[in-house]
Amino acid sequence: MKLKFGWYNTRLPETPKRILFLGPAMLVVLALLVTAGTPAWGGSRQICDDAGQTVVLPKPADRIIALYGAYNEILAGMGLADRLVGRTKADTQPPEILAKPSIGTHMRPNVEMILGLKPDLIIQDAGRQEAMPGLDQLRQQGVPVAVFHPTSFDKLFTVIQRLGVLTGQPDRAEALNKELRARLAAVADKLQGVNRRPKVFFEIRYPNLLGAGGGSMVNDIIGRAGGVNCLTSPKKIVRLNLEAVIAADPEVYVVQQGPMNPNPEKVTDRPHYAILRAVQTGRVLVVNEQLYSRPSPGAVEAVAQLARFLHPARFPEEKP
Repeated sequence: MKLKFGWYNTRLPETPKRILFLGPAMLVVLALLVTAGTPAWGGSRQICDDAGQTVVLPKPADRIIALYGAYNEILAGMGLADRLVGRTKADTQPPEILAKPSIGTHMRPNVEMILGLKPDLIIQDAGRQEAMPGLDQLRQQGVPVAVFHPTSFDKLFTVIQRLGVLTGQPDRAEALNKELRARLAAVADKLQGVNRRPKVFFEIRYPNLLGAGGGSMVNDIIGRAGGVNCLTSPKKIVRLNLEAVIAADPEVYVVQQGPMNPNPEKVTDRPHYAILRAVQTGRVLVVNEQLYSRPSPGAVEAVAQLARFLHPARFPEEKP
């Protein structure tokens, strides 16, 4: 049997003789099934987020507000920055988001302003408990909310995959994940056979010292860069004092600079820090907070950057 519908022209298996007629509507459905491999009506987009909530969208999200900047960067990496309709006050990446209206801070977003932008998806990070009451208000108004909390690259890849489902762009999500995995693999290849992995301390804030623990994205960055996080606590953020840092005996001291640590004092100028082995050997690195602490595609560049610093002999053609 040969089926013709508009530009569509293909050959289907012969119809059993007991079927006498296929109506026009059924022909349309069959044609779309053959071309797309999915139901013609598309169906809903459904995921389970990191808060354990089922998020269901009747159609792909195309008016999105992310209340955490990492998700703006993920969507931009998928080529979907044009679907972002608002931003928080602090968000500057991708650059085109600066033209979008600000809806307040990530902790206290303006619910009325968000509703005025008519989003069909809100994305937030599960680590921001202070912002949860605002999300409940949005849910009550019928706005779908997805909450994620990636603390490793493997978890980041699942977030990208789920955003691909919610936006109706699974192929773009798969392509981004493939690219990021390839870049991580390239670093891993350079580090093959490394016998000694230096102990690294990652400073989140100073003074009132905070360090990155085992439950952080930074922990995975350090590991994939060929180092060992000297803080063994399973927490994401660890509060500690200089005595605890001295006891940890880091060989490399990394200082993030950004919103959480805007003007860190130079490590060599701090009282008593000269006793640290990392300071004595000049193994101190100042890095961009958003590159290291955000679970976004930029974290892959953080791995490459830190690997060059920890193992410069493995990257002779690149400057650490």
